Amino acid sequence: MTVNSSTPGKRRSVRRAVAGVGALSLTLALATLAAPGALAKGSPGPKDPHHDRWQSRYIDLQLLAFNDYHGHLEATGNGAVDTNDTVGGAEYLAAELAQLRDGQKYSLTVAAGDLIGGSPALSGLFHDEPSVESLNAMGLDVSSVGNHEFDEGVTELLRMQDGGCHPVDGCYFPDDPYAGADFPWLAANVVDESTGETALAPYWIKRVGGVKVGFIGMTLEATSTLVAAAGIEGYDFRDEVETANALVPELKAQGVESIVVLLHEGGSQTPPPGEIDACVGISGPVVTINAGLDPEIDAVITGHTHLPYNCTLPDPAGKPRMVTSAYSYGRVVTEMHLKIDRATKDVVRGKSWAVNHLVDQTVLTPDPAQTAIIDKWMPLYDAAGNTPVGTITADINRGGTPPGTDRGVESPAGNLVADAQLWSTSQNGADIAFMNPGGVRSDLTYAASGDEGDGVVTYGEAFTFQPFGNTLLTFPMTGAQIQTVLEEQCQPAGSSRPFLHLGVSEGFTYTLNRTIEDVAGVATCTSVAVTDMALDGVAIDPAASYMVTVNNFLADGGDNFAEFAAVGGARLDGGNDLLALTNYLGTFSPVAPPSSDRVNELF
Repeated sequence: MTVNSSTPGKRRSVRRAVAGVGALSLTLALATLAAPGALAKGSPGPKDPHHDRWQSRYIDLQLLAFNDYHGHLEATGNGAVDTNDTVGGAEYLAAELAQLRDGQKYSLTVAAGDLIGGSPALSGLFHDEPSVESLNAMGLDVSSVGNHEFDEGVTELLRMQDGGCHPVDGCYFPDDPYAGADFPWLAANVVDESTGETALAPYWIKRVGGVKVGFIGMTLEATSTLVAAAGIEGYDFRDEVETANALVPELKAQGVESIVVLLHEGGSQTPPPGEIDACVGISGPVVTINAGLDPEIDAVITGHTHLPYNCTLPDPAGKPRMVTSAYSYGRVVTEMHLKIDRATKDVVRGKSWAVNHLVDQTVLTPDPAQTAIIDKWMPLYDAAGNTPVGTITADINRGGTPPGTDRGVESPAGNLVADAQLWSTSQNGADIAFMNPGGVRSDLTYAASGDEGDGVVTYGEAFTFQPFGNTLLTFPMTGAQIQTVLEEQCQPAGSSRPFLHLGVSEGFTYTLNRTIEDVAGVATCTSVAVTDMALDGVAIDPAASYMVTVNNFLADGGDNFAEFAAVGGARLDGGNDLLALTNYLGTFSPVAPPSSDRVNELF
């Protein structure tokens, strides 16, 4: 592989007003005229009959893309693709990338965010240093930030980029301190409100075969609603379309005609998840965003929804533009080929193509460099993660089929966490506890994952299940305020997920009726009604006060639950949420899966 020298973008001022986006007025009907799939699956697209001359005129730049890695180093626990559960994992993702690069003169590996955060214990226990080491070793060139890059705040993200030991936990290997990421994270729409500077570089320019190629990296505008407020205080997350479009003339002024957006926002096929290399009924925020992005942008590589698709969607000028996503957890790699005209320095879209590849462990040889990284960290994980904390009688799963695919329904996993948090904060007088579904990152499975025995939950499994290290807070709410919170489960129009179903603690019940409709190509919660609220069978009084426990993410209004943040009064500290869970499991083992009928769902 040969790639010429690179020019990284720098953190830069974006104080100037960004240009308006007239393209946003395009109808979504245009955006939905997508051809299913890319120009050709697995083929190099149309060829000039004068093959040799065609080859010399065009640069063939291979982009290998993935998203939502979330520190999934191990070969197990990555979920299935259809019925195949031997997919993903760092050793096999690296092997797939190496295999696809073989024979390519120009190849870059790119990502669309959420490489860290919400990770299994092997990476998450160590602040995702293992994840970054694995990404360095597999040759990642550049990535956008995602919302989970901000889980521990901007300061910690800068450490993950630049290196250095953790300010609290120190160096895990004092003789070999954490060196940082070899690749740049891009954060074009994350701006320091006091200085006007972006948190990280907004774009990255790579010279390929004598031609400059530009990459703009962004997270979703709604990131501030998805992470704890304390860590991002003073930073503004700006509109994706306006941000990217404002950078286009800046890139062109530097001689860049070939432009790719790495965007941590996405969509879904109908029905989800859909075939990995298809584009059936694509909907979601990515459709609207694509419809507004400047026609000078040649391709959009996306993420966030943990779903696969390979689409060509019309840009505002009516030209087809590739829009892709590679599932999550290293299960799929997008192979995109950009044909760049040496004369114009621009992408020739009619000759460009993309295909999504399954990372199938059964046909790949594990990458030894990744195996070495796993082996390096495993003794520390074994010491910290394999301690039993309790037992369960059966699987305790998240919502959907397969588990974890639907955050819009009540789940035993969410209710278990709410039960643990209610019990743990009973000394604060808690009456009710709620849990956000996105804070539960895995299922607790009865079958042993190692030699701990069936039904045994280890500390590492509990950490993977609930990894964010939030603080529990208990505060008074009126019955009317509780009803408002439950109505806020219906997310604002344009959200990636139309409805977020809170886990509820035992004893609290209510009836829920809501409507999800397709609105301009986006699944949208159009109505919600909450009735019959009761605590231990006694009707909730709208005017009475009840002590409610949530984690600090929800207490700060995360996931658009603004009512929690608006509640006044003292907030009692209830300690660490993971400690509450492990103590609960240790006290009440064996724990059976909580019922998932605490909410009478009429939809």
